[in-house]
Amino acid sequence: MLNLEKIKKAQQNISKVVTKTPFAYASKLSQMIGNEIYLKKENLQLTGAFKLRGAFNKIASLTDEEKTKGVIAASAGNHAQGVAYSASYFDIPATIVMPEATPMTKISGVKSYGGEVVLAGNNYDEAYEYAIKLAKESGKIFIHPFADYDVMAGQGTIALEMLESKPDLEVLIVPIGGGGLISGIAVAAKSINKNIKIIGVTASGAPAMRNSFKSGIIQDSVGVKTIADGIAVRDTNETTFNIIKEYVDDIVEVDDEEIANAILYLMEQQKIVVEGAGAVGVAALMHNKIKFSSPKKVGVVVSGGNIDVTMLNLIIEKGLIKSYRKMKLVVTLIDKPGSLMKLTEILRDVKANIVSIGYDRTDVNLAFGDANVSIAVETRGYEHQEEIKRNLYKNGFRFVVE
Repeated sequence: MLNLEKIKKAQQNISKVVTKTPFAYASKLSQMIGNEIYLKKENLQLTGAFKLRGAFNKIASLTDEEKTKGVIAASAGNHAQGVAYSASYFDIPATIVMPEATPMTKISGVKSYGGEVVLAGNNYDEAYEYAIKLAKESGKIFIHPFADYDVMAGQGTIALEMLESKPDLEVLIVPIGGGGLISGIAVAAKSINKNIKIIGVTASGAPAMRNSFKSGIIQDSVGVKTIADGIAVRDTNETTFNIIKEYVDDIVEVDDEEIANAILYLMEQQKIVVEGAGAVGVAALMHNKIKFSSPKKVGVVVSGGNIDVTMLNLIIEKGLIKSYRKMKLVVTLIDKPGSLMKLTEILRDVKANIVSIGYDRTDVNLAFGDANVSIAVETRGYEHQEEIKRNLYKNGFRFVVE
């Protein structure tokens, strides 16, 4: 069973290895939301995510005979790195089954800790099924990413650290994928303070646990699709579901646009790099998914920072466009000397900084003698972009905003 005593024992087990991550007041976010917000920065954990806590506690709890068999796990990335690091610490072999679409940064992380990577399946659940098959064939000990009391106890140590630092916290906001993190945190927190509220956050593209919680019965999803790959779990696990039903007060959801906004906000305003799963709690606050009757002291678990660089670049690019700090135009002009110079002079006069430009006279939709210029400019907001469009129109240019 999972209880406070087991979680405190886990805290002892992991103390020499796991980083006691910062739990810091977020002043700008607090002002924006109107509550006292603190961020538990598990993105600064040794392997870049909270999963090290549960994985290390589980492997530390194995018998010597079990350790000699080696371990195997299924993971979208963060649990994989936690298991690989922990296995390396105890000098035992580790095999990690990961979905085929796992970001390279997480695959590289597992390999850097000495883990053997096997890619299988389109999502976590398919990778899990393959890992179970391999475990039976090889005799290795399967380390479940969430439905294991030792793993949940390790994750629950986060709540102990948060409440040791800030005993008067009134609300904890926690990401939910399979439910191991929020199960450990909820049991620990409610055992210390029965009045504390525990709010879970799922991605709308992986709604199984929220749907199950709201209906009171287990509901699985047909599939999952979200940029928050760390919580992209298709099916509801009965073990964690039962704990969540008893200890969690509510579950809300955020979509990918809201998650992306939170990632960009945390990078710009909090100076931290966070993956999609790690940003969902902040996304829920930013987009008013959680209603407060009065100002509260709120702890938010930022669960990980292992985001793929390609995805981060895409989020930044889209974020700049949505916030009117970047503008992409396709301008049609007469293909003759001086036309492009006239266009760039207009942009210069309105103080729009050109960051990229392309020239195409071969588009089949163009009239003969015309050319399309694809141009990206840095801008200073909505009004600045409207000024740019007015000046282009006034000077006879046809254009579309991408």
